[in-house]
Amino acid sequence: MRIEPMTAAHLDGIAAIERECFAHPWTRDDLEAALNNDNSVFLAATRNGEVIGYIGAEVIIDEGYIYNVAVTEKRRGQGVGSALIEALVNYAKRSSLCFLTLEVRESNERARSLYGHFGFIKAGERKAYYTDPTENAVLMTKFF
Repeated sequence: MRIEPMTAAHLDGIAAIERECFAHPWTRDDLEAALNNDNSVFLAATRNGEVIGYIGAEVIIDEGYIYNVAVTEKRRGQGVGSALIEALVNYAKRSSLCFLTLEVRESNERARSLYGHFGFIKAGERKAYYTDPTENAVLMTKFF
């Protein structure tokens, strides 16, 4: 598995993962706009040329806001998500960010546990943040 900066060559694969993983997926155009945004950091996980996961964040001065972490269903449980989070945490440290933060569905214990493994802690909650189904978001932050 390789973790590499997202390029235009990854867009179709990442758009497919978005459709597979999320009720309201980002479109290919959304992803392309992020690729061209100087404040965005997107990393793709690939295996044998196939995109199997990705992570995306926005950096504003010294703060990092994670948009999405997603791994194709057939590659879950193989360390892809961990590798992506670790790569972004390392990027944040090298870039002297003060923190990384994200929202996660309250019911997504697997993801919350994974983020906790990397030092993210519960920092708040957003009531009825998600739809399809409606659910609270847990805010999790890793401070540096």
